[in-house]
Amino acid sequence: MKPDGSIRVMTWNIHGTFSLNRRFDLKRVVDLIKRVDPDIVALQEVDSRGLKEGHEDPFDVLQGALGDHGIGAKSIVTADGGYGQTLISRWPLRNPEIRDISFGEFEPRRAIRAMAETPLGDLCVIATHLGLCIRERREQTRTLLDMIGKASPFVVLGDFNDWFWPGSVRSVLARVLPARSRHRTFPSWCPLLRLDRIYCRPVDALIHTWTDRDARLVSDHLPVIADLRLN
Repeated sequence: MKPDGSIRVMTWNIHGTFSLNRRFDLKRVVDLIKRVDPDIVALQEVDSRGLKEGHEDPFDVLQGALGDHGIGAKSIVTADGGYGQTLISRWPLRNPEIRDISFGEFEPRRAIRAMAETPLGDLCVIATHLGLCIRERREQTRTLLDMIGKASPFVVLGDFNDWFWPGSVRSVLARVLPARSRHRTFPSWCPLLRLDRIYCRPVDALIHTWTDRDARLVSDHLPVIADLRLN
């Protein structure tokens, strides 16, 4: 149960929809998320490419099932669909921005920024999925700092692919977003790496964080969930 006066946010890389969930059954993804009951959820590796005839676009399915408001960011678009991430909210998302944070010839990446109009006040949100290369992540983190600016309260959530300490994302983001989750999330069946995180400010906004081990049956990443107090 959510603490009084709090909101719940969640981030999850659902890549395993193709590997651990071979029939592309998004119902398993949706059911787990609904059980957690987040107010705002960021999902990475949403993929509509190569769907068989009769399958609905996952971006549309997830949006329709999980919230009244959403922003999809397709970083790869082909003739048979798109691949990327989505940010979904119970409440309106004002001033949406999709920033191209791609680096060099590496895989295209995006960051979504918006202002969630929650009943407890406005919350600035960034959802993202960073690259695999250290140099790539360093440059992408600089862009995130520019997007964060001075606004507060603020939450940044996503898959940061951040497992190497020198020049790490967390060492930079922690300077401006001092509260963060610390859960091992990858691989989901034997978590070793803290790839998926939630960062926020002010520091006392973060009440509690946890993950859901049942997700190991659906994806190779575990989700990260947090309850935040805005006031």
